[in-house]
Amino acid sequence: MDARRHGVRAEHVLGRADGAGGSHFPRRYAGGQIGHGQQLTMDHNDPRLNDFCKMTEILSIDYLTNFASTTGNPFKDQLAVEVDELWSVHSYERDYNPIHDHGTKTIMGISITSWTKVPQQILDQPTAGSPEYNLYNASGNSDGCLAFNYGINSLMDVQRLRPPQSFVIKPEIGKFLMFPSWLQHMVYPFEGDGERRTVAANLNVWKVEKDGGRVFN
Repeated sequence: MDARRHGVRAEHVLGRADGAGGSHFPRRYAGGQIGHGQQLTMDHNDPRLNDFCKMTEILSIDYLTNFASTTGNPFKDQLAVEVDELWSVHSYERDYNPIHDHGTKTIMGISITSWTKVPQQILDQPTAGSPEYNLYNASGNSDGCLAFNYGINSLMDVQRLRPPQSFVIKPEIGKFLMFPSWLQHMVYPFEGDGERRTVAANLNVWKVEKDGGRVFN
């Protein structure tokens, strides 16, 4: 499925909610330092979000299948995935989200993030890993970017043949990322005009019993 097309659809849905005065999307807890913007709950049972949530659940099943295949550890039980919570983050100049992970009702959990608005000054930055990208001399190359961290980095990692323990992703409109909920991440602040709008979700992964019931996995 084309995740970029659905990213545009999410923007359309969110725009309709904004036009309704936000009554369908009450204020969510502020997980980050969003002083100029806001973080809003989106009702994942709203019919306008059916396509987006269904796409997310289908991609989550693919994610689990690929994980089992890549690691050589197939799951012994049949698993079911469902969206647990859905929200949007509206960030403006100097808003940021400190390092954190996500929680789900099940031990095994999946999280997603996508972008529906990105200020031009963020899009114009070099992409992490490109020859133009650097983190020195106040380059600002990570402004507004999402950073994942799963270990400790050091200046001698290359000499020690130690792979990176973190990576930075520049947001793009329609880009859709999926990751395990335990994976710590953060969002850097940015300077200048514009809104950085994120649509994110957490998904529970349930074990399916023989009678069709679901239990914590």
